[in-house]
Amino acid sequence: MTVTPGETLRRLRERKPLVHQITNYVVMNETANATLALGALPVMAHAPEEVEEMVGLAGALVLNIGTLSSHWVDAMLLAGRAASAREIPIVLDPVGAGATSFRTETAKRILDEVDVTVLRGNAGEVATLVGVEAEVRGVESIGAGEDAAELARRAGETLGVIASVTGPVDHVSDGQTVLSVSNGDAMLATVTGTGCMSSALTGCFLAVKPDQPLEAAAEALAAFGVAGEDAAREAKGPGSFHVGLYDALAALDPETLDDRARIG
Repeated sequence: MTVTPGETLRRLRERKPLVHQITNYVVMNETANATLALGALPVMAHAPEEVEEMVGLAGALVLNIGTLSSHWVDAMLLAGRAASAREIPIVLDPVGAGATSFRTETAKRILDEVDVTVLRGNAGEVATLVGVEAEVRGVESIGAGEDAAELARRAGETLGVIASVTGPVDHVSDGQTVLSVSNGDAMLATVTGTGCMSSALTGCFLAVKPDQPLEAAAEALAAFGVAGEDAAREAKGPGSFHVGLYDALAALDPETLDDRARIG
């Protein structure tokens, strides 16, 4: 296994892959800007009439169920099936799974009908999808009745995906190997959409490292965490942190990222 976030980031900035995101109204601007700041290209297309064509141009597809309605579900399934047929990596962010049956069943349906590469969610969301007791309030995870590392391993094994479970320490697993990522800062929890940003950046890293999805998913979280650390250093509060986070993503140095990434 080779975990080299600096090399992957360098390759990403050279190639500038297109990352197709069908995401929610709350974070469209945030995830598009985070994608651009990192060095990739976002497209936020969600019309059923064009998603199959658009995803064929992309290096990765990110599906985020944060603000669901029936036509969004249709578009996600159309794009997901088209990406699966073309072996384009897919990230699913099951925002709020466990809060309502509509969200939970939609996430399960996508997992059943689409070849999801990485499931990126918080502990409550992922626990819900593998049948572990969890409390989800709105879109926030209040708790899950299982150790985060074991939850990631179980989700990877049960669902046949790379499970990327984010929290104070992130855990990424293919069902056997579990990688922990200890980068980040508490300020990331004070701004809406940072979980969604981490899913978008996971798509960016997958687009240039599709054959090593476990490593790519961990590297994306480490890079985002390092940017969070840098933004927090100068922040006066959530507002300046939010602005600083984009600057920190753009300023990430591939030459030093490997040394700063705390992946174990």
